[in-house]
Amino acid sequence: MVDDKDMAGAESDGAAAPPLRDADGAIRPEYVELVTEAIAGRDAGLLRALVGELHESDTGDLIEALDPELRPKLIELMGKEFDFTALTEVDDAVREEILEELEPETVAEGVRELDSDDAVYILEDLPKHEQAEILEQLSPPERVAISKRLDYPEESAGRRMQTEFIAVPPAWTVGQTIDYMRETEDLPERFFEIYVVDPAGKFLGAVPLDRLMRTKRPVPMSELMEPERHVVRATDDQEDVARRFERYNLVAAPVIDANDRMVGVMTFDDIVDVIEQEAEEDIKALGGVQAQEELSDSVWTIAKGRFNWLLINLGTAFLASSVLGLFEGQLQKMVALAVLAPIVASQGGNATTQTMTVAVRALATRELSAANASRVIMRELMVGLLNGLAFAVITGAAAYAWFRVPGLGVVIGLAMICNLVAAALGGILIPLTLYRLGRDPAVASSPFVTTVTDIVGFFSFLAIATVWFGLK
Repeated sequence: MVDDKDMAGAESDGAAAPPLRDADGAIRPEYVELVTEAIAGRDAGLLRALVGELHESDTGDLIEALDPELRPKLIELMGKEFDFTALTEVDDAVREEILEELEPETVAEGVRELDSDDAVYILEDLPKHEQAEILEQLSPPERVAISKRLDYPEESAGRRMQTEFIAVPPAWTVGQTIDYMRETEDLPERFFEIYVVDPAGKFLGAVPLDRLMRTKRPVPMSELMEPERHVVRATDDQEDVARRFERYNLVAAPVIDANDRMVGVMTFDDIVDVIEQEAEEDIKALGGVQAQEELSDSVWTIAKGRFNWLLINLGTAFLASSVLGLFEGQLQKMVALAVLAPIVASQGGNATTQTMTVAVRALATRELSAANASRVIMRELMVGLLNGLAFAVITGAAAYAWFRVPGLGVVIGLAMICNLVAAALGGILIPLTLYRLGRDPAVASSPFVTTVTDIVGFFSFLAIATVWFGLK
């Protein structure tokens, strides 16, 4: 049950709400229960006291903690007090379910108060007809601005930029610019630079705020601006833009269209989201999980998304196991071979996963290229050889101590060296080859690489054993 003190402390609008999170940063179940009871009782005042002052990130976590049927009811009861920015902080599946339950007028009213980048982020995954219903509720200027953004390719700078920025003519002075910012109400909530554009809207340069505030009022903006800027094209891939921010320590960057007209700005908070999204996609791809999979997805959706990957891995497993059939006679004569063969293959699989993970991430960040590929390949080869020698000694000694068969330690040691060298080469050459062929190495590498190490592991161990022991 909810503590009476907690309930009493939040009974009226404006009363102090109990803490949302515990000492470990997790959302308190009692808080979720308080919100649940407020929704069930349709107590909008209590709900505003509990949720109204939360940061949008906290509100997003709270929404995900609620039962699905309560989420749209929370938004409806909060009314204009609900900050739709919180919907950018929840899983895609959760956001889509909520938007499907809300009236288009409610969504349009919430989107109207958002920065343009957040508005597009909320609407972009909806079906076209639902987008159209919501956009129809907006004023023509708002509708046109968002529609243009939605026309840009997915995961492009045009989708992630915000169209609110301050642009002034080059002839304006510092004083005019400062007066303009003081007198104009419709300014971006946060900004870091003032942009200088010509009468056609083409980007000329940028003036950082700190430089502007240190300069005397009569100085023209044309003298103060920095023309050499890292400009972003609206069609640029968001991952490339994020890499540029990281490389040059950018805080903001102007976005221009095909005609060099300034249409928006990318800021570091947008880039943090992009980096997190791209890293999450890479990690999921390496594990054979679809990028769209979320914790909130249904059992059927998750199982269906993972099935194809598991099917491919099953086929490669049969291919690797078929190698054992080539040595059926030898396996029947010496049971130790059947026991030890999976150890060699497994160790190769683990080693190649390490190399592949490093290679795929280096390709994604453009750290691995034609300029340094040969050096990196040689480095991984030497790492594989060194670890192969080390584990050859360890597994060789363990195999002899286990089975007391003379020469068995030498056989498994040689096989271990062969497989760890193959693992190192496969772990880097296969992602490189797939990348050169225009395929995503994170998605396609794993089944190929593990198949190589399984086949090499089984074949090298059993072939060396056949030669060493002279088995017929």
